[in-house]
Amino acid sequence: MILRRFNRLLLQTLLLPVVALLLVSGALVWQIENAESAVADIQNTDHDIASATYIMALVFDEDTGLRGFQNTSNESFLDPYRHASAQLQSNVTQLRNDLVAHASDTAALDDFVATHQAWVDKVANPMIALVRNGGNTRDVAINLRGKGDMDQMRGLLTQIINDEKMRRQTKVEIWQGQVRRTLASIIGSATVLGLLIGLFARSRLHLVTQSFQSALNAQRRNAQATYDSEQRLRTTLTSIGDGVVVCDNHGRIELLNTVSEHLTGWSQADAFHRHISEVFQILDEATREPLENPVDVVLRTRRASSLSTHAVLVRRGGDELHIDDSGSPIFDRAGQLAGVVMVFRDVTEQRRTQAALLASEKLAVSGRLAATLAHEIHNPLDSVVNLLYLMKTGTTPEETEEFLDLARAELDRVTQISRAMLGMYRESKTPIELNLKDLIESVLLLLQRQLTQAGVTLHKDIQGPAVINGYPAELRQVFTNLLTNALDVSTPGTTLEVKLRYAPAIKATPTRNIRPEGVTVEVTDHGSGIPARILDQLFQPFFTTKGEKGTGLGLWVSQGIVQKHGGSINIETRTEGHDRGTTVSVYLPHGSPLVEPAPVPAVVHA
Repeated sequence: MILRRFNRLLLQTLLLPVVALLLVSGALVWQIENAESAVADIQNTDHDIASATYIMALVFDEDTGLRGFQNTSNESFLDPYRHASAQLQSNVTQLRNDLVAHASDTAALDDFVATHQAWVDKVANPMIALVRNGGNTRDVAINLRGKGDMDQMRGLLTQIINDEKMRRQTKVEIWQGQVRRTLASIIGSATVLGLLIGLFARSRLHLVTQSFQSALNAQRRNAQATYDSEQRLRTTLTSIGDGVVVCDNHGRIELLNTVSEHLTGWSQADAFHRHISEVFQILDEATREPLENPVDVVLRTRRASSLSTHAVLVRRGGDELHIDDSGSPIFDRAGQLAGVVMVFRDVTEQRRTQAALLASEKLAVSGRLAATLAHEIHNPLDSVVNLLYLMKTGTTPEETEEFLDLARAELDRVTQISRAMLGMYRESKTPIELNLKDLIESVLLLLQRQLTQAGVTLHKDIQGPAVINGYPAELRQVFTNLLTNALDVSTPGTTLEVKLRYAPAIKATPTRNIRPEGVTVEVTDHGSGIPARILDQLFQPFFTTKGEKGTGLGLWVSQGIVQKHGGSINIETRTEGHDRGTTVSVYLPHGSPLVEPAPVPAVVHA
C-alpha cells in the first residue's frame, strides 16, 4: 500500500511539469501560427505594392516609347511601348486577383484599367497613326489629353500603392502586438507555472519523503519480522525430534538441525556447503548397494520423494542406522526450484519392534491353528488305523486294494496339512515366483474343519493360475488372518465367499499407470457388518473387537505385508439389509514386491 502511494506521488510530481509544458507549448504554437499569418499578410501587401509599382513602370515605358516615336517617327522607339503593352494586361489581371484574394478594394484598379484603355484608344493609337501618315504631331489637344490620362493613371496606381502600404503598416502593427503578447504570455506563463510547479513539487516531494520514510520503516519492520521468523524457524528446526537437512538448488547443505547432526555424525560447521552425498550416504539393507539420495531425486524430478524403509544410513564414524526419509522441493515466488528440505528419523528400534510384533502375531496365528491341525491330522490317522485293522482281520483281495487306496488318500491329506503348516514358518529372504491359487487353496485346507464345525458354506471362485512374485509365508499369514476374521463373524447357515480375479492396470495417462496389472483376492462374509464408529481404527495396532481372544495385530500386520508387496487392502461393509456383511479386497501386482511400502493406504468404505 505504501509503495503504491509512493509511486503515485512520484508520477504526479513528474507529470505536472510535463502537462504544464504541453499547455505552454500549445499556447506558443497558437501565437506562432498567428504571427506567421500576420507575416504572410505583410508579405502579400509587399507583393501587391511591387505589382502596382511594376505596372506603373510599364505605363511609363508605354508613354516613353510613344513620345520617342512621336518625336523621331522611328519605329524602333515603339519597341518599349509594344513590350510594355504585351505585359500590362497579365500583370493587371494578376494584381486584381491578388487584391481580391487579400480582401482589398479593386475600384482604383478598375478606374486605372478604364483610363488606360481610353488612353490607348484616344491618344496612343491616334498618335501612332498620325505619325505614320505624316500628320501634325504637335496637336495641343491630343497631347494635353494624353498627359491628363497618364497623370490620372499614375495617380490611381499611386493610390493602390499607398492603400497597400497602409494595410501593410496595419499588419506590421498587428504582428508587433502579437509578438509583444507572445513574449508577455511566455514570461507570465513561465513565472506562474514556475511558481505553481515549485509549490506543487514542494508539497509532492514532502509527501514523497514521508512515503519513502514510511516505506523504509515498513521495510525495516518487514526485515526484522523476517529475521525473527527465520530465527524462530531455525529454533523450531533445531528443536524438533526428526533430523532436518536443508539444501540449495545444487544439493549443497545449508542447515543441519541438532538431531541430524547426531544421526549423521556431522556438525553444521563441517557439513556447511558440502554436497548432500558426502554427508548423507545411504545403502540398501539387503544388497548393500548405494541408493540414490532423496535430495538428488527431488532436484531431478521437482517432486516430493521418499526413501526405502530398507535404507541404511552410514554415519560419519562408520556406524549404521535404519532410517525413514522424505524430501520435498522448495519453490520461490516465480515457481523456480530454490532448494530441498529433507526430513529423516532413526527407525532402528521401530524396525526391531515391528519384527517382534510380526513374530508374535505369527505365533498367535500358529497357536490358533494348533488345535485344528491336531484334529485334522488325528482324523485321517484314525481312519488309517481302522483300515489296517479291517485288513488284518481278513478281507478279500479286492477289499484290501480298496482299503489301501483309502489309507493312501488319508495319508496324502496328512502330508498336505503338514506341508501347509510348515509353510507358515518358512520365510524366504528374497521374493520368489508363486501361484496365488495354490497358496489360497492350502490355507483353505487348514481351515476346512473350522468351516465345517461353524456350519458355514465355502464358495470358491478362484480363477487361475495367478502367478506373482512375493514372500509365500507372509502371504499365507495375510490370508489366514482374513479368512479367520471372516469365519469368526459368520453365523451358521451363511456363506463365506473367496474370489480370485485378474486386475487390469489403471492408467492415468497413456504412458503412466496409477496401478499396474495384478490380481485381486476378495473375502466376503455375511455377518453383521462393521459399525461405522470403528472403521477408522481397524488397521491400528492393538485394536481388536474379539476381546481377550484377539491380539489386535492381525489387520495391521496384514496391511504392512500387502503394502510391502506393492499392493493395498480395501474394506467395504454393509450393516443393514439382506445383503449385509463385509468384503475385504486384497490387490497384489504381478511384479516383484517393493523395497518400501507402497504409498497406497488402506481404504475403508461404509
